Amino acid sequence: MYKFSSFFLDSTKTESIRPCLIVNVKSVSSCGLLKYFHLFFSEMILCLLSLVTIFLLCRWLRARKRVSGISNKYVFITGCDSGFGNLLAKHLDQLGFRVFAGCFTEKGEDELKKTTSEKLVTVHLDVTKSESIQRAIELVKTQVGQAGLWGLVNNAAVGIPVGPCDWLNVQEFRSMFDVNFFGLVEVTLGFVPLIKKAKGRIVNMSSMCARVSTPAAPYCATKSAVESFTDSLRKNMAYFGIKVSCIEPGFFKTSIITSELFKSNLEQLWERQTEELKEDYGRNYLEKVVKNVGKQIDNYSDPDLMKVVSCMEHAVSAEHPWTRYAPGWDARFFWIPLSYMPTVIIDYVFSRTMITPAKSVY
Repeated sequence: MYKFSSFFLDSTKTESIRPCLIVNVKSVSSCGLLKYFHLFFSEMILCLLSLVTIFLLCRWLRARKRVSGISNKYVFITGCDSGFGNLLAKHLDQLGFRVFAGCFTEKGEDELKKTTSEKLVTVHLDVTKSESIQRAIELVKTQVGQAGLWGLVNNAAVGIPVGPCDWLNVQEFRSMFDVNFFGLVEVTLGFVPLIKKAKGRIVNMSSMCARVSTPAAPYCATKSAVESFTDSLRKNMAYFGIKVSCIEPGFFKTSIITSELFKSNLEQLWERQTEELKEDYGRNYLEKVVKNVGKQIDNYSDPDLMKVVSCMEHAVSAEHPWTRYAPGWDARFFWIPLSYMPTVIIDYVFSRTMITPAKSVY
């Protein structure tokens, strides 16, 4: 043991000492670098978390501010017979807004009048007919005067027909575009002069189907068109002080699509198909799809419509409305993340839930 120690302590043995010193210096240097990087990244993460927290807090505080004088602000809403539009009309009426509720049916008008104040005005509106839209615009113009129209909420839409693309004809695409897109555009352009006077708001109802297309081709196509129109409109109207927002809800339980409605729609489409097409899909395809999609509609659609209505109300009444709203847990944690995935992954996800036709090649 003595000899071993003297060997390393002997200064004349420089050749033996040098390797030991190099090893010790390297170990000390690497250890120091590890500690430095650990400290650096810890501080970086802490800094980022602090910035995110501050940003979210500022965003929350900014979003809480509401406009003043709502008792003198007029809002026109389309599609108020049921669903989101119906609930929004009631909600804004309770808050004190002067609401014009566009309804397609007399029954919708009568039922809405029974549950709202005398301030709310129901308007018969068919967004596919220019004369109906023009009558509504003239009525609103006489009521609002120089104050203008504070808010326009384009909510009217249909979800049927829905089915595989080769089960449909072009007229069925056109009829859905007439309601969901061209009606929305015509209503918007007609009311823009009144909205400019008030430097108000335009709120368009889109869907997560505009981000990720499902097999419901006509509906997805119309909502993609609404999304693009809304983006262009927002850029154009910003110069006039008009704020434009888009609502992109997830899957909610409304009358636009129910399991019964889906079943009757698909059965009607199936009956008119050729024998050749029925052979392509298989005789039991209809039954499987009705059961599969019906289960999804009944079990996975969110019944809490106020999640969407709250976003619509915020877009109308907030001092700083957001450009996009994504109500629903499925929208935030499934549809939006999925929309950023490669196409091959999106297609795979849908293939796992869709019914395979009889003559499928895979």
